[in-house]
Amino acid sequence: MKKVLFLLFILLIPAISQAKALEFSAWVPYWKKTAASAEATTHLNQLTTLSPFSYEVNDDGTIKDPMKISQEPWVSLLASARAKKVKLIPAILWNDGQAIQKTMATKKTRDAQIKQITDIVKANNYDGIDIDYEGKTTAVFKTFGLFLKDLSIQLHKNKKVLVCTIEPRLPPTSRFLTVPEEIEYSNDYKMINTYCDEVRLMAYDQMTADILLNRRNKSVGLYAPVADISFVKKVVGYAHQQIAYNKIVIGVANYGYAYQVIDKGTFYDYKKLSALTYKTFMDLAASTGSTPKRNNAGELSFTYFKDGQSRYAVISDSVAIASKVKLAKNLGLKGIALFKVDGESDPNLWTALR
Repeated sequence: MKKVLFLLFILLIPAISQAKALEFSAWVPYWKKTAASAEATTHLNQLTTLSPFSYEVNDDGTIKDPMKISQEPWVSLLASARAKKVKLIPAILWNDGQAIQKTMATKKTRDAQIKQITDIVKANNYDGIDIDYEGKTTAVFKTFGLFLKDLSIQLHKNKKVLVCTIEPRLPPTSRFLTVPEEIEYSNDYKMINTYCDEVRLMAYDQMTADILLNRRNKSVGLYAPVADISFVKKVVGYAHQQIAYNKIVIGVANYGYAYQVIDKGTFYDYKKLSALTYKTFMDLAASTGSTPKRNNAGELSFTYFKDGQSRYAVISDSVAIASKVKLAKNLGLKGIALFKVDGESDPNLWTALR
């Protein structure tokens, strides 16, 4: 019997050794230069990939670098990351839907941008690039896919990685009161699965996007989460219909919002007042005599009154983020991407990212 058990153990070793550890990535914003670089440097040992939020795109499709990534403190941060073998995959952010559509319209304009991107990657010896093109129109469904295809070919020639950051997509029944016969999308998930080496789902800023979860939670109080774990499960599950688990990375946020709440009778209307860091969230709670509590979405929140208005504050703290880490591990996903490392995180955040 002991011999049989020993043989079974030996046979299981390869399977155990092949299991990949969860990868952790972090976006680093240029607009929080000193604090962001300091926090990122301190926690490089926990990161697999560093994604400086460096590059943006002009209306004419040319790429600019508002981070000034060749200057300090970024030079030192990137050198430290390389020394610790942390992959450097900067993000290119573009959120002008009409300009994106124009650039994607022809192979000539797509190729011109692909050349810019590959030149940047080569010149700086990056490990790859993160394409974060948001607010695209449905007109680019095919052309954006072709852009990713040709970009991946050029990057892979030089053994570089293509990361694609995309907006979350909900099942139609969670998105519409009456589901349309046809739904058009801007992202071709099949093409993204084929040509992107990693797919980061921006599974946050949920607010009131999920109709079913809104209805379910109406009876228990205010509900406008950054990212309910139930919402994240839906987003990941729906994406997995076309995108492989081992490519999916859950994007998590470390911030929150303050809202003015207007009771419309059958629903609440939430008017966003401001974004909140962990510190400003806690300071607001203290100044209003409020006690933050864990809500139905798994996040911290509280209600308060100001200027005769009913208000609501909610934040994605370390406990909420830890639940997404657990989900990613349970599903065998590629990893977690934190938006953002800015020096204003929950003090327990880095314990959650394990």
